[in-house]
Amino acid sequence: MTRAEIQQVKLRFGIIGNDENLLHAIDTAMQVAPTDVSVLITGESGVGKESFPQIIHQFSRRKHGKYIAVNCGAIPEGTIDSELFGHEKGAFTGAISDRKGYFSEADGGTIFLDEVGELPLPTQARLLRVLENGEYIRVGSSKVEKTNVRIVAATNVNLDRAIADGRFREDLYYRLSTVPIKVPPLRERGDDAALLFRKFASDFAEKYRMPAIQLTDEAKRMLINYRWPGNVRQLKNVTEQISIIETDRDVTADMLRRYLPQQEQGQRLPALFGAKDFGQSFEGEREFLYKMLYNLNNEVTELKQVVKKLMAGEQVTVAAEATQTPYYAPASPSTDTVIPIIQHPAANGRPTASLHNDDNIQDTEALEEAEAMSLDEVEKEMIKKALERNRGRRRAAAKELNISERTLYRKIKLYDLE
Repeated sequence: MTRAEIQQVKLRFGIIGNDENLLHAIDTAMQVAPTDVSVLITGESGVGKESFPQIIHQFSRRKHGKYIAVNCGAIPEGTIDSELFGHEKGAFTGAISDRKGYFSEADGGTIFLDEVGELPLPTQARLLRVLENGEYIRVGSSKVEKTNVRIVAATNVNLDRAIADGRFREDLYYRLSTVPIKVPPLRERGDDAALLFRKFASDFAEKYRMPAIQLTDEAKRMLINYRWPGNVRQLKNVTEQISIIETDRDVTADMLRRYLPQQEQGQRLPALFGAKDFGQSFEGEREFLYKMLYNLNNEVTELKQVVKKLMAGEQVTVAAEATQTPYYAPASPSTDTVIPIIQHPAANGRPTASLHNDDNIQDTEALEEAEAMSLDEVEKEMIKKALERNRGRRRAAAKELNISERTLYRKIKLYDLE
C-alpha cells in the first residue's frame, strides 16, 4: 500500500501517528483484509488494538456482513460458551428459551475476540473446532451447527508464556495467528506522543469549550521520553485532566510532571503490599490470596504482641521510621473500624507507644478477630476496597488486583457486591 492510501485509512479510523512500526501494522491489516485468514493482534493494553479488526472488516469482502466485537475477559466463565455458541432451552438454570450465540449472529461477517488469552481451556477447544471446519454445538444440544465467520483476535497476554504454563492451547495459537499484527507501545513511537497530545487537547477544548492546552518545548521532551505504561489510553486521560484542572493553557514540564505517575521504568506496582517480585504473575488467584493473607496475619500477629505488652503496662519502643504516619491495625472485614496506636514522645527522644485508654478490651478482641479472618473474608474485603478505590470501575479494579475481569465479575456475584 502507498503512503497516501495508509494516510486515508488513518483519517478514516482516527489513527494518529507516523511511526514506521505503526504504519507497518496498518499496511499489514489492509493487505490481509481481502483474504479470509484469521488474524491475531498483539500489543500492550491501551495501544489501540481495537481499530485494526475494524480496518480488516471494512476492507474485506465481508464488509456488508455483521461485525461483532466480544470482550472475552468480561464474560463470566460459566456463561461464555452460551454467549459465543448459544444454548438450547433448558440447557441450564435460567435458559428459558433458545438463544443464538455470537458465532451464529456473525455468520457471513467478522467476529472480533478481544482478550482472547482470557478464554478458559474448554472454550478454547470449541473455538479451535470453529477455526478448523466452521462447526460448533450449542450448549445443551447435540446438533452440529455451521457458521461462516472471519475471526480476528487480540490479546495483551504473552501467549508463549501462557502456552508454557498450560493456560492456552498451542494448536489454537497457531490457528489464530495465521497472520500476526503487533501494535507498538507508545513509548516506542517517538514524536507520536506529541501528535496525540495535540489531537486530544483540541478534542477536549471543543468538548469543554475552553482554549486548547499546549506544551512548552521542555514539557514536549518530557512527554516524548516518558514510558507511558498505560499507552495511548493513559495519555488521553492525562490530557483531559490537565485540560480541566489547569487554568494556564501553556503546560510546563513541572506542571506535566504532577500528572505523570513516578514509575518511569515501566514497572507495575504489586496489588499486594510486601510482594517481593513486582514482575511475577500470580498464576492462580488462590496462591495470590494466600500470599496476601500470610502478610496480613504476620502484621496482625506483630501488632497483637505490642497490644499485650501495652495492656501489661510495659512501654514499647517504636522504630523511628514508624513515627512518620500513624499505624492502623486491620479490624474485622465487616466494619470500617480501625485501631490506632497512639505514639508518645519519650524522655530519651525515642517515641513510645501506648494503647488508647478507652475500649482496651474491645480493641484486643477486634485484633483477635482480624487475625482469625478466613480466606474468603479477606478476599471479599480486598475486592470491595479495590472497587471503592476505582469508583466501581471493574476493569480498573481487576487490573489492580491482577485478576481477569471475568474472575472479578464472578467474585462480585459470589460475595453479593453489586
